Amino acid sequence: MVISAKQDVDAAEAAAQCVVRTHERLVEYLQVGRTLAQIDQFVAEVLSSLDCRSAFLRYRMKNHPPFSSHACLSLNDCIVHGTHDMSTKPLGAGDILSVDIGVVHRGWIGDAAWTYAIGEASDEALQLMACGRESLQRGIDAVKAGRPLLDWARALQPFVEQECGFHLIRGLGGHGYGRTLHGPPFISNVTPRHPGEWPDARETFKPGMLLAVEPMIAVGSGEIISDGRTWPIYTADGSLSVHYEADIMVTENGARDLTAGMNCLPDIVR
Repeated sequence: MVISAKQDVDAAEAAAQCVVRTHERLVEYLQVGRTLAQIDQFVAEVLSSLDCRSAFLRYRMKNHPPFSSHACLSLNDCIVHGTHDMSTKPLGAGDILSVDIGVVHRGWIGDAAWTYAIGEASDEALQLMACGRESLQRGIDAVKAGRPLLDWARALQPFVEQECGFHLIRGLGGHGYGRTLHGPPFISNVTPRHPGEWPDARETFKPGMLLAVEPMIAVGSGEIISDGRTWPIYTADGSLSVHYEADIMVTENGARDLTAGMNCLPDIVR
């Protein structure tokens, strides 16, 4: 979606900031011993208090049941699309939880994710989270009107895979959004290996374009595993993963981060 009217820009930013406020409240709630079901219920209550509803609850995709949760709660080796009912086990010290929150606020979408370590974190987990945060910022800094979408992947891949030694997840990426949750173009985090892998790669960033950009990174492999019928997607080798996502609007002067404030969220919650 491409927007230009001030009222549309303000509305898109208001929806994005509802996601930021929800994450800020969540930081105060997350702790060792919480269950995914409790966390999902807390998100639902915060969204209601902000005059929002979940953009994810009952979302449909071919060959999948309606999504069962208010937020995507992806634990440890679960990369994305984790549900509140995938585990009843309380969170333990050192668990890594990626929380993706999508809202509908006055007809506009907000959609952003952050990864939290519960109580404590291993050195490897801290390095992985630092890599995720920095890769997101590097990608945002690379967005320039008139430049190809490919620049996003070019900014991320050498940093994540060569400098940090981790792996970007292939086949998953960001997307356009606005009044609907998902739309074109697709924003891959990795450069295509053949022309058909990312057909949108040579499309250009256009002023007013709304994009949800989201690096997903794993310790050991960029490959995924899923049974194709349920929502959670896991790392193929069972290694830790992180997920960071921001809503941006392309301007003549670069990318405007509509989810400004997310980068102040902590790595570790206690």
